[in-house]
Amino acid sequence: MVGLKPSDVPPTPAVKFIAAGTAACIADLFTFPLDTAKVRLQIQGETTGSGAANGIRYKGVFGTISTIVKTEGPKSLYNGLVAGLQRQMSFASIRIGLYDTVKLFYTNGKEKAGIGSRILAGCTTGALAVTVAQPTDVVKVRFQAQANLQGVKRRYNGTMDAYKTIAKKEGVRGLWKGTFPNVTRNAIVNCTELVTYDVIKENLLYYKLMTDNLPCHFVSAFGAGFCTTVIASPVDVVKTRYMNSPPGQYKSALNCAWTMITKEGPTAFYKGFVPSFLRLGSWNVVMFVSYEQLKRAMMMSKQRMEYAV
Repeated sequence: MVGLKPSDVPPTPAVKFIAAGTAACIADLFTFPLDTAKVRLQIQGETTGSGAANGIRYKGVFGTISTIVKTEGPKSLYNGLVAGLQRQMSFASIRIGLYDTVKLFYTNGKEKAGIGSRILAGCTTGALAVTVAQPTDVVKVRFQAQANLQGVKRRYNGTMDAYKTIAKKEGVRGLWKGTFPNVTRNAIVNCTELVTYDVIKENLLYYKLMTDNLPCHFVSAFGAGFCTTVIASPVDVVKTRYMNSPPGQYKSALNCAWTMITKEGPTAFYKGFVPSFLRLGSWNVVMFVSYEQLKRAMMMSKQRMEYAV
């Protein structure tokens, strides 16, 4: 162990698990307003809100943010942040933190993984993470969709109140509403995001275009964010609308998708694309850069503790 750099010592699964959740929370703190703007744009076109809320129209990501600040105050950009952080600590820890471990499982312990093993690992951790963290996602989306306008009754008074109210009015199943489209979305997102990041970073290092440092992590994360947004946006819009809908509005996620395409056309599936990319691209950059640095810092701390002993 003496003389080894932190990058020479592979991080343990526990280190990856904690670092992934923490890095995702840091990324959420920076990008949450973009996520809120994305949700508002995605649900625009539905007619379930109050008259005051329906009278507001959002145009573009920065226009949406500006409108929210003017009509509801800047705090509304962070509606659902508590549930968002709860989600990331349970969600990202599993889907990102366990990705390498599951990838090794599919390759029978071999370090060199093919594209098939990477895709399987991404699907597995993505689906598992959704199953665990779905209630936090439902609450987060509903808070972000909730307009804080005078004369408009608030749907929920707080995060815990939201969990209790949903469970009481819609049953425990209500907390897992939209699990199928969310599993689908996150299997796609996780595969695209992690596999693309993995492949871009691996090739940058293999062809010696960059070294394993911050610029390499930045480029890999940005590329992963763009590819993920293009592929996952349609499923993301359906997931958001279905999870935000009151009981009975849609029979299923597929019915939600059919209603969108018949009433609003195919372009409805790419509503909020720009904020989705700005959010996912910037989120990926902050998260992966933080994740890589946290892993190194935690391994350095572990080494120092071992030397001290």
